[in-house]
Amino acid sequence: MPIKVNLDKMMLERQLSLTELAEKIGITLANLSILKTGKAKAIRFSTLEAICRELRCQPSDLLEFVNDNESKL
Repeated sequence: MPIKVNLDKMMLERQLSLTELAEKIGITLANLSILKTGKAKAIRFSTLEAICRELRCQPSDLLEFVNDNESKL
């Protein structure tokens, strides 16, 4: 998948568990886990906004474009 989710990295830097973050932003632990593992196909802007607010970061800190074509060269 060309979009890499760096949620685990940001949570580690902020010393925040998945359970704590899920409670703070009002999302289920299962849905946050799907996002964290990179299995999500989409994210709502309201969810992204809540995560950024709690982690005090920018969307670009959480989402990274990885060009698959460059990695195959």
